[in-house]
Amino acid sequence: MRVSVSEAKGQLTELVRRAEAGDEIVLTRHGQAAVRLVPIRRVRDGKARRALLEDVRRAGSAKAVAGPNAAHSQDFLYGDDGLPA
Repeated sequence: MRVSVSEAKGQLTELVRRAEAGDEIVLTRHGQAAVRLVPIRRVRDGKARRALLEDVRRAGSAKAVAGPNAAHSQDFLYGDDGLPA
């Protein structure tokens, strides 16, 4: 279904309902296709969700790099006697 943006303003709720039901809704501007309304598919399967989370964690771990040790990061603020410099 093709609908102009100006026409869609008045019937957005109905267009969203139709898109959620599986209809393809294409919004046009000056007769040219501009955007398509599509429903968001949610992952309901617990195993698929767990696998996705594990993939994200693995990808993040692969990018993580060890930084400097923070144990003595503030030492420059103090003198040899332990008092503020």
